[in-house]
Amino acid sequence: MVVHQHRRRGGAFVTGAMVVALAPGLSGCGGQPDPAPDGRAVVRAAADVLARSGSARARTAMEMATGGTRVTIRGEGGVDFRHRMGQLVVMLPDDAAGKAEHRPITELLTPGALYMKNRGAGVPADKWVRVDTTSLSDGNLVTGGATDPVAAAELLRGVRQVTFVGDTELAGTKVRHYRGTTDIALAARAASPHARGALQAAAKGFSTDTVPFDAYVDEAGRLRKVRHRFSYVNNGVIDVSSTTLLYGFGTPVTVQLPASGDIFAGKIAE
Repeated sequence: MVVHQHRRRGGAFVTGAMVVALAPGLSGCGGQPDPAPDGRAVVRAAADVLARSGSARARTAMEMATGGTRVTIRGEGGVDFRHRMGQLVVMLPDDAAGKAEHRPITELLTPGALYMKNRGAGVPADKWVRVDTTSLSDGNLVTGGATDPVAAAELLRGVRQVTFVGDTELAGTKVRHYRGTTDIALAARAASPHARGALQAAAKGFSTDTVPFDAYVDEAGRLRKVRHRFSYVNNGVIDVSSTTLLYGFGTPVTVQLPASGDIFAGKIAE
């Protein structure tokens, strides 16, 4: 069951990446198993299977490494795959003394836009920031501190090569582990219309379209876990490992967009 509420209003745009500001199957001859072709079909179909599944709970982890500094941003929430919307609460890393340096950021994920509350300095506590994801050089694959789970699945439509690693268990559920690479530009061309603009932006913004991944798929074809590894240049090379874990399929997800008067129109401090 999915509980869904829409209120679409106008909003301000903001540019710049939060993470940079932080530091940023059977086939083949003789009836023998051939997991690679089967794996490609399974992985490419992940986004469609999730859409048919309706909704799920999600946990995210984004680890960034640059110049010897490594930080991890964690998120938790729910995703409505049928309507391509979700909500995450993203926890930014503590300071060097272990003190919580930032308030948790609430993120609303929608086709073409990211809404954030507690985005940063200069934004009133009761206001939201709206980001046009098609204007971001990474298409919001890393900007929000969490890869949108819908985009994470859509990105797998561009899979170029895949290897079946083996069967394993994930939180008590039997899954098949696939490892390979996907192509952002190819994924953008194959993506659903709601995800195409953001992936097209990412295809232009990253220095390379090739993205290594590990995907874990259950017996129903549902994506249970996926890890993407991105690398891009912004005042140095930034390596990002983004993991999305999906569970609790069918859990109701409510996403209510802010009214236009609740969206901050001023300048955002980096």
